Amino acid sequence: MAVNFAYQNVAIPDLYRRGLRPETAPLEVLLVDIEADLVIRDGSQVVMAEGLFPVAELARDLVGWLGQLDGDRDDFEFDSMSYADVGEVRIVGSVEGWRVGSVSEPGSWTSPVGWDVLVSEIAQFVTAVRKDVVALGVEPGLIPAL
Repeated sequence: MAVNFAYQNVAIPDLYRRGLRPETAPLEVLLVDIEADLVIRDGSQVVMAEGLFPVAELARDLVGWLGQLDGDRDDFEFDSMSYADVGEVRIVGSVEGWRVGSVSEPGSWTSPVGWDVLVSEIAQFVTAVRKDVVALGVEPGLIPAL
């Protein structure tokens, strides 16, 4: 099986309700207001699904996590400004490989995958989110390039 990060319906309706515009809104507002319906799958099995998920914030945090030196990289736990609990998306390493899950679905995990497979999937997700961020009128630097 392979891990897959997918999303659809990206939008920023809360930003406009706040009276802000994409090109002038503060960073922290953009990160939580760029939302989409996120699904993490292991093949056809849904591991986690969440509507109105802060995909820009997740993409930015994943870039930061991947940028850490291998010896300094711990497991990933998404610490979002939109969720009270840390770990709405978790990535945990083991001898078998890397697994993705969520604190909201504690018994549901992807099958272990190799580091290269995980990085490739995260890179595709980040690239797609960056493209959508630009289409919304936000500077692409909101999410650093990999």
